[in-house]
Amino acid sequence: MSVTATATAVRSGLTAGRIETRQSLANAQDVVGMLFIPVVLLVVALLRRGSDIGGTGFSLGSTTLAGLLGMILAFNGFQAVAFNLLMEREDGTLLRAKAAPNGMIAYLISKIVHSAATTLITTALLLVPGVLLFDGVSLDSFGSWFTLVWVLALGMLATMPIGAVLGSVLTSPRNISVVMFPLLALFGISGIFFPMTEAPEWLQWIAQVFPVYWLGLGMRAALLPDAFAAVEIGDSWRYVETFCVLGAWTAIGFLLAPVVLRRMARKESGSAVAERRKASMQ
Repeated sequence: MSVTATATAVRSGLTAGRIETRQSLANAQDVVGMLFIPVVLLVVALLRRGSDIGGTGFSLGSTTLAGLLGMILAFNGFQAVAFNLLMEREDGTLLRAKAAPNGMIAYLISKIVHSAATTLITTALLLVPGVLLFDGVSLDSFGSWFTLVWVLALGMLATMPIGAVLGSVLTSPRNISVVMFPLLALFGISGIFFPMTEAPEWLQWIAQVFPVYWLGLGMRAALLPDAFAAVEIGDSWRYVETFCVLGAWTAIGFLLAPVVLRRMARKESGSAVAERRKASMQ
């Protein structure tokens, strides 16, 4: 593939991603979907605002809110990307992209742009009221903004390719529970709703293998005062470890995603789409 052809595909993907994002923002159902999760999570955090962490005086609501922002990153990167890919395989969108010259490159870039935009919007919808309503949650320094930006960027890079892999491996949108249930379990054990130091050591080690814990930790590091690190593992925000683990998952995702997506695209055909549609109607 020539450099010119690749550049054309990239431009097409960026344009398609922007158009898809604008269409989502103009679609009432999509807008309600974007609002629903942040509103529910904000209510969850508000219900915990009056509690503290084990008599430390640190607000459980504030730590929960910051952790929930990390959860949004993981949810959008893993589940939403996988589900969108499954839906577009089912309705033939992926097959049409495959038929166009360099269509798969343009398709993937458009999905990345749209998913990133959706993630940033839903994050902002929870972050802005969180800063206004919760004590200790703030972005009042360059360091806070810098941490927020790199955790957001690296979090999307670490989760979206894995979401694409999961969407490629599954065969139907009805199988999305294969992603959803393990993801919910990860949310439960990854320190989103309680400090990881309260969990058994073996559970701490399991949680630290996956990105969800580190996304929550990164968001807490960006938004909470340094004193809150006292309830974290190692009494520290562990910036280096966060960067390394998320970086490792990014590398894994970018190694696996192209291979799995190419294999999936080769199997796409009109008959395969027709069979999936027939199966979905039964």
